[in-house]
Amino acid sequence: MPIIGVDYDKCTGCRMCMIECPRRYFINESENRVFFEDIDNTCSLCGHCIAVCPEDAILYEDFGDEAFTFDGIDQLEKIVPYDNLYKFIRAHRSIRHFKKKEVPKEILMKVLDLMQYAPTGSNLRLEKYVVISDREKLKAISDAVIETLMQNPGMRDQYEESFGILKKRYEIPVFLDAPHVIFVYSMLDMQLADHNIGIIITYGRLAAQSLGLGTCWNGWTQIACLESKKVMKLAGIRGKHMGAFVIGYPNITHKRCPPRSRKPVKGLKET
Repeated sequence: MPIIGVDYDKCTGCRMCMIECPRRYFINESENRVFFEDIDNTCSLCGHCIAVCPEDAILYEDFGDEAFTFDGIDQLEKIVPYDNLYKFIRAHRSIRHFKKKEVPKEILMKVLDLMQYAPTGSNLRLEKYVVISDREKLKAISDAVIETLMQNPGMRDQYEESFGILKKRYEIPVFLDAPHVIFVYSMLDMQLADHNIGIIITYGRLAAQSLGLGTCWNGWTQIACLESKKVMKLAGIRGKHMGAFVIGYPNITHKRCPPRSRKPVKGLKET
C-alpha cells in the first residue's frame, strides 16, 4: 500500500486530502487530524493527496519516483501562457521527411519519460513501450505491414498506389525512413486502452516537438497489428490495443500553420 499514512508533525488538519481523494480514503480521526484507511487495498495510486497537501505531510512509498515540485507550479498559466501554447500546438505537424541522423538515447528517454506521466483511465497505467531503431527490423515490419494491408481488398484499393509511390521514395516506406519507431501497447482488453494510448502518444509527440524532433502517428501499423500476429511478433508487442509513431530530426521546415475548418459548438451561451 504506497500511501502509508500522515505525518502528524507536519499535518495542520486542513483536510485538503479528504476533499481531493476520489475514493474518500481519508477520514476524520479527530477534530484536527485525518487518517488514511484503505481496507480493501483499492487505492488507484493517483497521488492527488500528495500533490495537494500544502505541508507535504502524506507518507508514501513504492510509487516509482518521488513527488516533484518547482517554482510556479501553482500558477502554470504564467509558465506557458495560452498565446504561447496556442502557437506551439497550432504549429504541430505530422513530419514525413527525416534526416538520417539518429536521435541520442538521452533525448529519446526524455520523450518516453514524459509519455509515462500521461493520464490513463482509473490511473491503471498498464501500457508498455518498445523503441525500435534497427533498420533491418524496421524494414521487416514495414514489409509485413504492407503485405498484411494488401490482403484486405478495401485497403488494397485505397493504398496500393500510395505504397507504390512510397516504395520509390523510401527504403522503409511504412515508417518514412524515420530512424526510430516508438510502439505503445496495452494488455487491457477494453476500448479504454485505445484512449489511453492515444493520450500517451500525444504527450510523446508534443514532447518531441519541444526537443526539436518531428513525429508522425502510424495508423497503418496499428491496423495491420489487428490483423497479423506476424507484425506484432516482429515488433515485440502483445495485446489487442497498440499505437505507434515515427520519430526523428525533421528534414523540412514549415513556414505557416495551414487553415482548418471550424466546427460548430453547441451549448455555449451567447454573450
